[in-house]
Amino acid sequence: MVVGTRDHERRERLRAPRAGRHRGVGGAESFSGGFTALAQLAYAGATVSASVIDLRSGLTLVSIDDRVAMPTASVGKILLLIEVAARITARDAAGFGILDKTPGDAVGDSGIWQRLQAPALPVTDLALLVGATSDNLATNVLLRQVGLDSVRARGEQLGLSRTALLDLVRDHRGPDDAPQLSIGSAAELSWLFSALARGEVVDAVTSKRVLGWLSHNADLSMVASAFGLDPLSHRTPDSGLQLINKTGTDGGVRSEAGLLSGSRTGVAYAVTVQFSGADLAARLRVLEAMRTFGFDLLEYVF
Repeated sequence: MVVGTRDHERRERLRAPRAGRHRGVGGAESFSGGFTALAQLAYAGATVSASVIDLRSGLTLVSIDDRVAMPTASVGKILLLIEVAARITARDAAGFGILDKTPGDAVGDSGIWQRLQAPALPVTDLALLVGATSDNLATNVLLRQVGLDSVRARGEQLGLSRTALLDLVRDHRGPDDAPQLSIGSAAELSWLFSALARGEVVDAVTSKRVLGWLSHNADLSMVASAFGLDPLSHRTPDSGLQLINKTGTDGGVRSEAGLLSGSRTGVAYAVTVQFSGADLAARLRVLEAMRTFGFDLLEYVF
């Protein structure tokens, strides 16, 4: 009964309407560079959303159109990892075993399993590949195992109304397919990472398992490019900094959500930018703005 009440309160809190803001209640002065960089993108025609939460106080530091549901590309794979981790914790049969890759799962782009000779891998290894390299083939095989409907239901149980994994990964999206792999709001994504940090996503064991997979993420090309960490080895604190993140990349979309802890405090953050994907100069401006926002995060936690 208590758990049900908490879930209801969480859903109501996330769904409650809120006046649009472009600055947080406190600490906004620390993010002036990021605000300016993201505002310039918006003036140039991009759609921008961002949210930052202080992990110690729970205070919202940054809120830029953070309730808007935007395409988030592979960031939505977090929900798949949560479902897989929950199945393992519950000792559900779908969370165990060795899974084969089939022609129906085949997909290109991110990941390395498509290049490996191994025809089958354990569920936990596939989840690690998703966390480390956003592996598309591993994503599709895991989705075949646990079911997209289960992933969607898990998100709803967590109180997420603007964040969802919509489809499996496809090389080409037709008129009958979901237009995006995933959508998400910055407010919900930053909350989700803060809940993972508190051990409140399903339970502490499940939360820790998901964070463990994500801690291997090698993509530090966006916000995290400001932190000076080794992309291939940053699981342990480096100069007092600890990062866990998930990124999403698609034509005209750059998205990142994660946790950054420093010597002073820690934050959960999410930033998504949608822009003209055909323009290389625009893409570079987006990455530079996200990097600038990352410098603000670094300054705040360190």
